[in-house]
Amino acid sequence: MRLYSASSEETFRARKLLADWAVEGFLTQAQYKLLKQETVSELRTTNIFLRLVLFLFTLISVGAATALFFVVFLSHPSDPTYGVVFLLVAAVCYAAAEAAASQARLYRYGIEEALAVCSVGFLCVGMQFALFSHYSPNPDAAQSLVPAAGAVFSLWMWRRFGLSYAFLAAIIFVVFLPGYWTSSHSAQHVIVAAFYAAGLIGASAVRSRHRFDYLDEGYSLVEALLWLGIYLAMNLQLSSLHLLERQWWGGTRVASEFARPFYWTTWVLIWCLPPIILARGIRRKDRFVIAAGAIAAILTFACNKPYLGWQRHTWDLMLLGVLLTGVAVFIRRWLARGPGRIRHGFTADRLSGKDKQWMNVGSTALGLLSPDSLTPSPQATSSDFRFGGGHSGGGGASSNF
Repeated sequence: MRLYSASSEETFRARKLLADWAVEGFLTQAQYKLLKQETVSELRTTNIFLRLVLFLFTLISVGAATALFFVVFLSHPSDPTYGVVFLLVAAVCYAAAEAAASQARLYRYGIEEALAVCSVGFLCVGMQFALFSHYSPNPDAAQSLVPAAGAVFSLWMWRRFGLSYAFLAAIIFVVFLPGYWTSSHSAQHVIVAAFYAAGLIGASAVRSRHRFDYLDEGYSLVEALLWLGIYLAMNLQLSSLHLLERQWWGGTRVASEFARPFYWTTWVLIWCLPPIILARGIRRKDRFVIAAGAIAAILTFACNKPYLGWQRHTWDLMLLGVLLTGVAVFIRRWLARGPGRIRHGFTADRLSGKDKQWMNVGSTALGLLSPDSLTPSPQATSSDFRFGGGHSGGGGASSNF
């Protein structure tokens, strides 16, 4: 089912680890060159920046080609015609993605990823136009086929190409499913959480067979996303955009949208879930799950006052920041005082250059997104401005020189 062979992906992973270890000084240059020759991978990849450029360029190219087709061949098509064409484009994009990965051996190259994303997008849009061309303010259960197809096809992309964000897209598609089945907000939250819980059980069962191979990191991220999904589905202050807007920008309380037993049950759950997630991540030494537990804990502290209906203050976030800083300093010092700066397999020392690389990528992306905040804006000059005030120029020249 996986498009790339296990040996190819394992070799590619080993090659990345060798480069990381060499940068950190764990390998000499002679050792690195010798091991590098033994880990030659047939997969073609590129750096993160060119990958993003190729991804965006491919998206623009596919969109422009589709629009040009409509302009040249279909001047005023009907909605079903739109749908059929979009479905054909989705099939073409998927076939191109398969060819780029299997024939050209592109791996995280941007091009095959964009084609896979386009196939999912055009599939959903094509189904909407072809099957449900008329808009209805009260959609029925049949229209849930569109997000269901998006979720299933995104899961296939994740399994076929190994794209982690495809699994995230499947999680997002699932959010829209209960809205077609029931109008009860409580039932919608429970259904979404049940889907995520079922996925978590399945992912945990499959992950146990890949504990020490190249797939473990991917399943670790999947498990972390599902834990966060369950938490967000149960946190009524965060899992609904219109409720979030009412709570933070004024309006009725979120509690009035739900039955009181359900509301207070979710309040108990958002306090119970973070310790469970953290315990799971610490027991397995899983950094992604630990990060998910830490995020859930921070969100619980931030949402506690809105849940209880207490008044918020401007210094609440400052106190939260002080608390988080104190916890981080305590944990770091506690680990550093252990034998060899290690306690129970954890250390505060950086053992890999991945974090440093991601920080460099993040700082570069921040600079690209907000250049005005990093570069001072040019000062406006007036054309009427004239130097004046002096009575003699340099070298004995007069002020009119």
